[in-house]
Amino acid sequence: MSKVEIRPADSWADVEGVFGPNGAYGGCWCMWFRATNTGFRAWPQEERRERLRELVESDAPAPGLVGYLDGAPAGWVALAPREDYTRLARSPVTKPQDPGETGVWAVTCFYVTRAGRGHGIPAALLREAVSYARAAGARVLEGYPTDTGRKLQASERYHGWLSLFTGAGFTETARPTPTRPVVRITL
Repeated sequence: MSKVEIRPADSWADVEGVFGPNGAYGGCWCMWFRATNTGFRAWPQEERRERLRELVESDAPAPGLVGYLDGAPAGWVALAPREDYTRLARSPVTKPQDPGETGVWAVTCFYVTRAGRGHGIPAALLREAVSYARAAGARVLEGYPTDTGRKLQASERYHGWLSLFTGAGFTETARPTPTRPVVRITL
C-alpha cells in the first residue's frame, strides 16, 4: 500500500519534482491566478518558474502544499490569501461575493503527476490545505471547482471538482455559471 504525505511547499527541488521541466499545465508554474492576462502573457515560462521559486524560498507562508507518494513528490495544491491572486477579483466566476470581507484564503490549483494519480492525493492535499489555512490565520477557505456532470480529463481538473470539495466539508455558496460553483469552509 502506498503512503501519501502532505507538507508545505518549502523545497524548490520537490516543487520542481511535481511540476517537471515544463511547469505543470502548459508552463504555468502556478502563476496564472497571480497575474492579469496581460501580465501572465508578458512573463516568459522561465520568469514564471523563477517567480514561483521566489515564493517557495521566501520567508512568507508557502504558496502551496506538496503531496508525496512513497516519499516522492507527486502532487500540488496552491493556496494563499485571496488578495494574492489578482485574477480572482477580475473573473465573473471567482470575484469576491463580499469584496470587503477579510481573512479569506483561496485554493486555486491542483496538479498531480501521472505516477501520483489514483492514490487519493487531491483529497489529502485539500484536507491539509484546510488545516494549513486555519493555522495561518485564515477565517474562510474558498475554492472554485468544476462541476460538469461528466468525467473530467486530467488537464481539466486543475480547479478541483465539486465532490472533492464537498467531501472535505466545503459548502456551495454560489454558482456564477452552470459548471463553476464557489465553495467555502469556515475555519
